Amino acid sequence: MATFRPFAALRPAKELAEQVAALPYDVVTREEAEKIGEENPYSFLHVDRAEIDLDPEVDPYSTQVYEKARETLQKMEEDGVMRQDPSPCYYIYQQQMKDYVQTGLVGCASIDDYRNQVVKRHELTRAEKEQDRIRHVDTCDANTGPIFLTGHFPMELIELRNQWIESHEAEYDFVAEDGIAHRVWVIDDEDIIRQVEKYVRQIPSFYIADGHHRAASAVKVGLKRRKEHPDYTGEEEFNYFLSVLFPCRHMQILPYNRVVLDRNGFEEKGILNMVKLNFELLFFPGFPCKPIEPHCFGMYMGGQWYHLRAREESYDHSDPVASLDVSILQKNLLDPILGIKDPRTDHRIKFVGGIKGLKELEAMADETGGIAFSLYPTTIQELMTIADAGEIMPPKSTWFEPKLRSGLFIHKLR
Repeated sequence: MATFRPFAALRPAKELAEQVAALPYDVVTREEAEKIGEENPYSFLHVDRAEIDLDPEVDPYSTQVYEKARETLQKMEEDGVMRQDPSPCYYIYQQQMKDYVQTGLVGCASIDDYRNQVVKRHELTRAEKEQDRIRHVDTCDANTGPIFLTGHFPMELIELRNQWIESHEAEYDFVAEDGIAHRVWVIDDEDIIRQVEKYVRQIPSFYIADGHHRAASAVKVGLKRRKEHPDYTGEEEFNYFLSVLFPCRHMQILPYNRVVLDRNGFEEKGILNMVKLNFELLFFPGFPCKPIEPHCFGMYMGGQWYHLRAREESYDHSDPVASLDVSILQKNLLDPILGIKDPRTDHRIKFVGGIKGLKELEAMADETGGIAFSLYPTTIQELMTIADAGEIMPPKSTWFEPKLRSGLFIHKLR
């Protein structure tokens, strides 16, 4: 049984929500963040990427940056840009990207559930990225970016959520510059809050869909606070971290495509001959390849798309990690043919989220004379099966879209 409790969010004034809401800190470059910050003084990137308001020579990981983030967040509250709700609430956060709609419940998950693997993960984290967010959370004394969780919702919870949406006006309702609509409802009725808590307790486990580094960092800050407060009871806010929980049956995962910037010294004909060892290869002149079923791949090289299907004997069907499409491609093509031994560290490989089309892959491959690969997306069931087994997915296995906006909900740690 997982814990997911209400909290009193620090959140934007209604009329400023659209301006405050910002893309996650790790999906924008410093240059992009600076441009957004220059145009929008309310953007939450002034907190999440506080270096944009300092001299360009300042190290983005210096103490000065984290202190600036804290000062900016405090000033936003003092100026009324951000206001804290008077009592704990749940929040409904809905996003719409074209015809796709995802509707989540905003609350706080438990650091103990994370430690006990009730909140399950499927990715490794990097120490330097963790350390950055640890310092950010600790200095700001708040979780500023939500963790994207999913789980098996009971139908009663979905029905209760839908009833609240139908009977209440949205607190926030805006369309961001990328065309994605964002809507937020505040569940502030104590009886409904208790019902939500009851139904959430029926969810046995949560799965981290996106935000592994933010989750690990939030947990480590919570453990640090426990050491600083040895008389803690477990009810303090630092024992919990900000999350948005989505029903897994309604989740969408996009493919995470690959581009290798060169051909590892091989001519096209040689590569095609080697690919045939582990893949059936088809060539349809003029037809791009966007795979429509598992274990099929598109390969773009020299201005042409090739359709690949993994041979049955090329992977272990019984192994949930080895049978992932990203694993099949890595084991049978990227490593033995193109020499990509470690995709985490090899600078010759680039990863392209599925929100970008095949034309982007073509352009990247054409620019360097490399090879692009389009993949079929990992499924949410594959993600949960691997997490349940305590296994780890290969890097860049999933791309979730739309991204949760930062700044709409802040969880103070005290």
